[in-house]
Amino acid sequence: FPNLEAQIKWNTPMFTDHGTFIIGFAAAKHHVSVSPEEAGIAHFADDIARAGYSATSRLFRIQWAEPVHYELLERMIQFNIQDKADCSAFWRK
Repeated sequence: FPNLEAQIKWNTPMFTDHGTFIIGFAAAKHHVSVSPEEAGIAHFADDIARAGYSATSRLFRIQWAEPVHYELLERMIQFNIQDKADCSAFWRK
């Protein structure tokens, strides 16, 4: 996704598109947290569960020893880009 801008906000690496949040990542001791915003978690809840990832309403966790489901990440990013195409705020309202 070469059109996304990499940024660090609130000490968290994230990617934005036209000034709006698309996805964020945060490293922890045992996992990486992935945040596609609440709408992304809700939209992909079944896929996240099928992948075996634990999730909250705002993020899901990929344990360092687990495989990364890149196709799921790609679909989440594409969903947020399309869903927020007309969004002028950083976060969904």
